[in-house]
Amino acid sequence: MMNKPRLRNRNMIPGRLFLIPHFSFLIFLFAGCVSLVEKAGQALDGSAFAEKKIAVYKASNMELWEMRSKAGERSFIINLVSYPTIKLRCSEPDEQGEFNLVSLDYIGGSPHGWNEFKLDVSGEGKLVFEEKTAAISLKPDIEQIQISFARIKRYDTRLSGNEALTLLRNRHERIKSITEWMRGRDNTPKEMYVNFFEEYWKPILFPEIVSKQMPLNWKQENDQWHRAESVNWNKSYSERAFPEELREIRNSGTLLRDWEEALDWIYNEYEWNKIKEVLEKETVLQKIKGPKE
Repeated sequence: MMNKPRLRNRNMIPGRLFLIPHFSFLIFLFAGCVSLVEKAGQALDGSAFAEKKIAVYKASNMELWEMRSKAGERSFIINLVSYPTIKLRCSEPDEQGEFNLVSLDYIGGSPHGWNEFKLDVSGEGKLVFEEKTAAISLKPDIEQIQISFARIKRYDTRLSGNEALTLLRNRHERIKSITEWMRGRDNTPKEMYVNFFEEYWKPILFPEIVSKQMPLNWKQENDQWHRAESVNWNKSYSERAFPEELREIRNSGTLLRDWEEALDWIYNEYEWNKIKEVLEKETVLQKIKGPKE
């Protein structure tokens, strides 16, 4: 981080423990909003009727849904409690319990609309069922491949097909670049809840639009400025603090637009290594719903 901005109590263990109930409420509230957006999209394209949830398994950090399509094909969806905007789809396991990870489905909203995509992924795992439990784990080296489906709603405009695909693929590349830079900075917190993530990083990325916690000396005499997206951007700060490939993205206001429209997507990418760690560890889930329940 630039000029090593000070961490407040939000990054201390006692502070985190104190705020866990509040954070759990935020996760619940946010997950509910995501569900409403998702159901609206499904109603529009008919996907809500394409398959049926026939069983649910639950652990403290994860849910596993068994799905069945109209054609009778089975698949499984992994839902991670801490990352409510993503769902990971798996193939039906074989007789040895081995399966393939197929895709990561994302839908996330902002006050102005939402982004939705299917990201093809590569990975293998094992899923073993007992009478009332399921045990699941994935092998290391889960890899993102490419976004293969995309839809966007921005204000009153809806985009799909190649136009949406190109826009979200480009956004994905920008998000991967900025989060790689974020994770590589000295003393960067590696794991943060999304509300801490936003509070920590926004002043560093956009000191021009915040009123506190800006990096020391981010604004200096004789700095050069550039106006874009109704903001005066400090180009000299961009040169001092950011790698060359990110400077124009910031100075043009594109990075701010990504942040405002896809904060949870940025957060998921920042936490990607943590997500993989959760998936690689064997999790035992209890069956809470079955076909006749």
